[in-house]
Amino acid sequence: MAALFGRRLRRGATTTAVAAAAIAALSASQAPGAIPSDTDTDTGSNAQAADATPPPGTPVSGNSPYYTELPPLTTPDTPGTSIDLPAITGPAEAGIPATVLAAYQQAEQALRESKPGCNLPWQLLAAIGKVESGQARGGRVDAFGTTTSPILGPVLNGVGFANITDTDGGAYDGDTTHDRAVGPMQFIPSTWATWGQDANNDGRKDPNNIYDAALAAGQYLCAGNRDLSVDADLHEAILGYNHSQEYLNTVLSWFEYYKNGTHEVPDGTGVLPVGPGPGSPGPGTSPSPSPGPSTPAKPGPTPSKPGTSPSKPPTTGTPKPPGPGTGDPSTPAPDPVVARIEKTATGALSAVAGGAFGERPGVRAEDATGKPVAGVPVRFEIVGSTDASFSGGASAVTVETGADGTATAPALQAGEQTGEFTVRASVAVTGVDAVEYTASVTARQADALARTDDGELTAAPGAEFAGTVEVQATYGGVVAGGVAATAEITSADGATTAGPYFKDAAGNPLRSLSGLTTDANGILQLPKIYADDTAGTFLLRLQTEGGATLTIELKVVAAAA
Repeated sequence: MAALFGRRLRRGATTTAVAAAAIAALSASQAPGAIPSDTDTDTGSNAQAADATPPPGTPVSGNSPYYTELPPLTTPDTPGTSIDLPAITGPAEAGIPATVLAAYQQAEQALRESKPGCNLPWQLLAAIGKVESGQARGGRVDAFGTTTSPILGPVLNGVGFANITDTDGGAYDGDTTHDRAVGPMQFIPSTWATWGQDANNDGRKDPNNIYDAALAAGQYLCAGNRDLSVDADLHEAILGYNHSQEYLNTVLSWFEYYKNGTHEVPDGTGVLPVGPGPGSPGPGTSPSPSPGPSTPAKPGPTPSKPGTSPSKPPTTGTPKPPGPGTGDPSTPAPDPVVARIEKTATGALSAVAGGAFGERPGVRAEDATGKPVAGVPVRFEIVGSTDASFSGGASAVTVETGADGTATAPALQAGEQTGEFTVRASVAVTGVDAVEYTASVTARQADALARTDDGELTAAPGAEFAGTVEVQATYGGVVAGGVAATAEITSADGATTAGPYFKDAAGNPLRSLSGLTTDANGILQLPKIYADDTAGTFLLRLQTEGGATLTIELKVVAAAA
């Protein structure tokens, strides 16, 4: 009868034996991509991969613990029998949380364009994500891909794991003495500093965001011009992530499983492994002497024997978690549920082009009784045709609500484009409507214009006016740079068909100019003015955005007889 392997195995001697048995089953079935166990004496590419030198620097996870359970495998009863193929309604293990799956597939697409020779399949990222964090703890991420709580490996202080002194000042892992692996793909901070990516374009490289972490993992696996369709390169890449034959076997088992089929499940409903994965010790487990410097052994359940029912849990040695209301302090209280978000800013969101907005959009998250809900990620996003941005140039940011339930976006900075746009605030909670703020950017303005000199402007018929016309714009007594202005030359009765003129690019007479702009000091200098054969007094009218006007006389005087 078929034997079921890999149910919640923990890292250690027992795990290695079972992993080897599972791999042997794959090899016996001639499944595609089968991997020999670490006891294989083959001297071919697989053996070389096991001894391959990882990329320069510390492996990604710093040899943190990882989940070593295997996908559902059966020993073959007949030739050709292989891995159970997951169908759309198949085993729960074949389901990958929606946002996590989207991140893996987005990373594959990005690398297909930037590194086409790497041939990275998203199923490889899924396999590593399964082994490193159980697909972000069963998909506990918000709609934007950020984990709802940090995923941290153990302290890398040399006790059973690598010894890595703090490299990030505790910015990612909260530890200022030693490093810890961080996020769903378990990057240590020093490795993230080199390989971190901003795949969701929020202006941050966040190892706790599955989109950022998946692309960073893909970049790492593709390093050195590897072609992951070649077994030797594939094995070398995985060993570079964590240099362990057991790790290689486990990842390749999940890789094979996901290649044979998978399906999407809602976020938060993925299967959550139990065992020594990052930040998730199994119930009742405690460290025991380590068989090696990077493989601390932990006791685990005995795998099912052939002929036994895999659906029945062991009758001894498996403590049941306490139910709610039992008084056990380890039972967490249910998290408050967000029922709605409300605006906290009431003033108008407006600014002059190039200036800062006086108000900042914000929201308050409340439960059904109106009480504030803390720790809720709120996404603020700029929507519409505008070049305005949040501080730092981002068009979208995520801010968690504080103890009072409020979250306020960073300051808004107006660009040069005028008009209205929208700032939308939303939370990744079904049934909670987003709220929107209308923001507007107006053109720079001036309320006064004055000449910088007071010389008379005269010319003889057919001659050029001496000097130039230069004015300065101010607003509220302060110089007004970047203000739009127009200029027009007319006769006293308003006609523009004769008299002084400017010249266009072809040298033709032009008596009105638009698209003029004051410089940073509020100065506007007009082009040269020429006189035709008509004598008399003419008017040069300047006007700016905001209503400032200035009229200057131009005199064309014939020479005395």
